[in-house]
Amino acid sequence: MLAKPLAPPEEFLEAMANVCTPVTIVTTATTDGAPYGTTVSAFASLSLDPPMVSISLGRESRLLAHIRRSETIGVNILAANQADLATWFARSQGDKFQEAVWAWDSQLPRLDQCAGWLTCTVNALIDGGDHVVVLACVNTAQTSSAPPLVYARRKFGTHSALNAQVCSD
Repeated sequence: MLAKPLAPPEEFLEAMANVCTPVTIVTTATTDGAPYGTTVSAFASLSLDPPMVSISLGRESRLLAHIRRSETIGVNILAANQADLATWFARSQGDKFQEAVWAWDSQLPRLDQCAGWLTCTVNALIDGGDHVVVLACVNTAQTSSAPPLVYARRKFGTHSALNAQVCSD
């Protein structure tokens, strides 16, 4: 296989900023039973049969360390009005749950009023450059009528359908 030149990281980041991503807070329980979670936008549906999702976490992620031990995750799919919560959980320090309304659900921290909720069992951890891809089987899936929060071009927003005028131009 011929080695091909790789895109400069800055150019890759700029290109990826144009990709809309869902905004989730992935949660688990620590070994001492405390809730733990962080904002994750590298989240995707992977398979329908069996139902699976993937998340990508930095190798040094504290969340990844907790997931390696617990082997279970909760995926809180944030609603459009939860951008502040996404920002709060993106912090690296402090008690992230002190400002959140949440409860235990299937032994996982579940945030209130999200657009969706998944409980998952970790199936595999795969090396991916400076990240680890977590593959997880979905045990339960619930949704609400709230519109989802998305992230693109370094801004939060939500999805809106194109109107016929825009599509015909």
